[in-house]
Amino acid sequence: MLREYRSLEEFLSKWNQTEKKQSIIDELENHGVILENLKEEVKKDLDIFDLICHVAWDMPALTRRERAEQVRKRNYFTKYGEKARAILNALLDKYADEGIENIEELSVLKVEPFSGIGTPSEIISVFGGKENYLKAIKELEQELYKVAA
Repeated sequence: MLREYRSLEEFLSKWNQTEKKQSIIDELENHGVILENLKEEVKKDLDIFDLICHVAWDMPALTRRERAEQVRKRNYFTKYGEKARAILNALLDKYADEGIENIEELSVLKVEPFSGIGTPSEIISVFGGKENYLKAIKELEQELYKVAA
């Protein structure tokens, strides 16, 4: 990891600019970094981001649930309507349970609790279309990783 990203700032920049975090995970695994093995060693419910920062740069690590709670405490969702806030809260719960990789995929909208809210196209329309939905996901990710630096 340290060869790939020479500094924490370099890693943070790449992480925040990358559209799908899975591409960074794949890149690290292609370089022989097996994140599942690291997770087992650290034995904490960490986000991949925190795991990497903790192992590579000895940064204090937050669990996914702690990250999600910090976003909720900042009242980031107030700019959205009630239904959009419910969807974003459900996405935060999904992130806390499963990680960032799942909320970046549109297919997440086909499973519970989203299937109880509406079809993927109905959910996306709450945000005013796919482009705005993806923008909301990107903003959610920025909020999740804001406290890392």
